[in-house]
Amino acid sequence: MNLAQIWRYPIKSHGSENLNSIDIYSGKTLPLDRNWAVVHDQSDADGSSWVPCRNFSRVAKAPQLAAISTTWTSEKKLELRHPSIGTICIDPDFESSKFIKWVSPLMPEGRAASIKLVRSVQTGMTDTDFPSISIGNLASHREIEKKVGEKLSLLRWRCNLWIDDCKPWDEHNWIGKSLKIGDVTFKIKEEIVRCLATTANPMSGERDVDTLGTLEIMGQEDFTVAAIATSSGHIKSGDVVEVIS
Repeated sequence: MNLAQIWRYPIKSHGSENLNSIDIYSGKTLPLDRNWAVVHDQSDADGSSWVPCRNFSRVAKAPQLAAISTTWTSEKKLELRHPSIGTICIDPDFESSKFIKWVSPLMPEGRAASIKLVRSVQTGMTDTDFPSISIGNLASHREIEKKVGEKLSLLRWRCNLWIDDCKPWDEHNWIGKSLKIGDVTFKIKEEIVRCLATTANPMSGERDVDTLGTLEIMGQEDFTVAAIATSSGHIKSGDVVEVIS
């Protein structure tokens, strides 16, 4: 098995970033992954502690957010792009108002309005109440593609690490075990429950595939797994992956 792709999502549900390598720290989320989140007007979240995803604006409720992509500039600012509203470049710690003005047109009518960006103080704003790093099996993803009859972007799953050259659905057998990627170990904690976010096309932001119904038909209620880094080190695309007890 090998590590095929590395992804992170600096602002929760608002963009994706592909990486060739990254440093991993024991007991931490992927550096800068879900480091910021967008609070809506029905929440009082401030980033000081972990709170459930319902406190934030997210793709499950606003599918157009899926089409945002991100890049860090040489000035350490975050550039965000969307096919219908263009490009913006911000310092997410200091330009919350500028960002909210840019992204607000993507929020559907009748949904809670986005009001501010907050930075996570303790750990990234993942959907788990522990500092998780998500890991997916490319072979399982390909089985889903076969079922729906078309290619699907990996970004539908908003997963951090993608493993290749293993059998479909092997990830079920990883629960309770550890994966060693390069010199870093990850304890596999649980499978990840999926939501409507996965039905949105990351290129257009339109809901176009019944991913949840497809998973149900295939007898797969969840998809990808949540892990905890149990050692520190550097990982890169192409690293050898092995299952250890």
